[in-house]
Amino acid sequence: MKKTASFFAAISAALALTLPDGFSAPVSANKAADTKVSGSTQPLPVSAQYPDLLSSKYSPESLKRHLIPRSQWVPFPRLDDRDAWAKADKATLDAAIEAAEKHLGYTWPGIPATASLAIARTGSRSPFESISFQRRGILATLVVAEIAENKGRFLDQIINGVWAICEESWWGSSAHLSKAKEFKGLTDVAKPSVDLFVATTSEILAWTDYFLGEKLDAVSPQIRKRITLEINRRLFQPALENQHWWMGQRRGGSAPNNWNPWICSNWLVAALLIEKDEDLRARHLARILTILDNFANHYPQDGGCDEGPGYWNAAAGSLFDNLALLNLATNNAFNYVFEDGKIKNMGRFIYRAQISPGNMVNFADASPHAGVDGLLVYRYAKAIGDPDMALFGACYQPNPGVRTGAHFARMFYDLFLLAEFRKAERAAPLPADVWLPDLQVATARDKKGTPDGFYFAAKGGNNAESHNHNDIGNVIVYYDGYPVLIDIGSGKYIAKTFSGQRYEIWNMRSEYHNTPTINGVLQQDGASFRGTETAHRADASASTFSLDIAKAYPAKAAVNHWRRTITLNRGKGVVIQDKTDLKKAVSVTEYFMTSWPAKVTGDGEVTIFAQGKNKETVPFQIKFSGAAVKAEVEKINLKGESDSGVKGNWGDNIHRIHFTIAAPLPKEVYTIEVTKK
Repeated sequence: MKKTASFFAAISAALALTLPDGFSAPVSANKAADTKVSGSTQPLPVSAQYPDLLSSKYSPESLKRHLIPRSQWVPFPRLDDRDAWAKADKATLDAAIEAAEKHLGYTWPGIPATASLAIARTGSRSPFESISFQRRGILATLVVAEIAENKGRFLDQIINGVWAICEESWWGSSAHLSKAKEFKGLTDVAKPSVDLFVATTSEILAWTDYFLGEKLDAVSPQIRKRITLEINRRLFQPALENQHWWMGQRRGGSAPNNWNPWICSNWLVAALLIEKDEDLRARHLARILTILDNFANHYPQDGGCDEGPGYWNAAAGSLFDNLALLNLATNNAFNYVFEDGKIKNMGRFIYRAQISPGNMVNFADASPHAGVDGLLVYRYAKAIGDPDMALFGACYQPNPGVRTGAHFARMFYDLFLLAEFRKAERAAPLPADVWLPDLQVATARDKKGTPDGFYFAAKGGNNAESHNHNDIGNVIVYYDGYPVLIDIGSGKYIAKTFSGQRYEIWNMRSEYHNTPTINGVLQQDGASFRGTETAHRADASASTFSLDIAKAYPAKAAVNHWRRTITLNRGKGVVIQDKTDLKKAVSVTEYFMTSWPAKVTGDGEVTIFAQGKNKETVPFQIKFSGAAVKAEVEKINLKGESDSGVKGNWGDNIHRIHFTIAAPLPKEVYTIEVTKK
């Protein structure tokens, strides 16, 4: 019983607040966080209290003193603490047993060399990943089922899975191998490196060792010995000794992306659970803190995720994974981080990016239907004391089942929080206006708290953002929570997606976003191609975002200025105004993307035939004025492996609207009105 009490005391401390009843928010560590923008309900951007928020707090000596020794650390109940496991969510554990029973006779497939070679031969990562991910998912399911049942029924299959994975040549993804000629789709086993899935595999094996170690030893001590050896060789040594690209600022000055906290969260689990040498254990921790600071230091002050809400789970969400685990391993020595304004805003981004239930702002590689990890959001909300975020998280109730993906530790938090989570009050905050001045993203809706009516989201930024598309000045429009003008988002990832040929993929290019092509020239990728002079204002009647998109285009576009202003006139519609100043005016085409049928219905007028929330046809008018124009509608032919991801998001119904200016002048004002007919 002592173990049980100790465990629940630690979890209670880590999840200290009960929301929303009796909510009492902690005092903000940065008063600017509570200052209102004139005419807006959004907080001003706030920076971290100081740089190196994580690594500068404790000296190496004090860090080691704070770290609970491995022999005494019980992050979650041990397998034999059945009183504690009796308090875990029964529905989830039962679902794990049911799923695992289907794999009692499973034959663990090998991963042939040709599956890895496919990335170099055809550009497809699926042949390798389909086998690799399946193996890890089944192992995770079997482990949770054995924890739930504790009868040894799944143990042999767990051993088979552990041994099969330990014998793999490469724990990562074939898509993450070096493109150098010496590789050509196969790993160099003599030179281990760390990618996302090397780290996630290490975490799954580390939890397997933690929960089932004694049972494994009873079969053969070689099993745990092999786990430790492989994690040391594949993760610990290369992570401690080598500087990987994901650890810090990248070539060209780009900030670290989600790989940084995601890998660190897996690495942290493995180091805390597997490393027996307490000095080395503390060394791992110190290096992880420094690497995480490289991520947090570069993050925008407004907390905006340039990778989009679909990557929030792996970016800000993974940073939270690290912080939660650090607190469990140090008796809450890192609670101070949750008082920081930037950390709060990083969490809040996920509900600020919601358009309507099931729909999210999806600039860059984001999905319009990004999955929200409600339990993770809820835990983050409790940590920073944000009732709106907690209400939002509780809207996303999970089905019973095992987390078999990249963040296995979340499974064990869930098991002891689900009873509370299912009873939590639920509501989508749906703020009337959001302005993220560092990310340069603005959103607005007709009325706070409801998806009814018009909504827009628009962006500036630069064309070297993580998962970038060339899309400065892009705007999306929704009505009653369904799309009118869209951002295509990403397709299925293939070899070309993250290569020098990225911008050969059609949906990465500016001409397939709601942006102009000027003098036949598209926007260009790179940090110097950006939006400038951004501005935002909002009041009860309207919300406006504006910027100059001229610098998003190379010199041959001959643009002095192109001032784009997007206005939501509440209750009426969205107006896009482009004020041009060109060195020369040869050709101008304004493009707009929609996921519905559309046709030209008048002079400078296109009607989009959207499908409403009750499946009825709802027409919208896109009206161009300010110059003589030829309007056209083109259906995009979706083909190939990458386009299968587009079809999955939007169906095979993507249309591009062209407004081609007949005889453009250097200085003109174009107006595009989006209204319901």
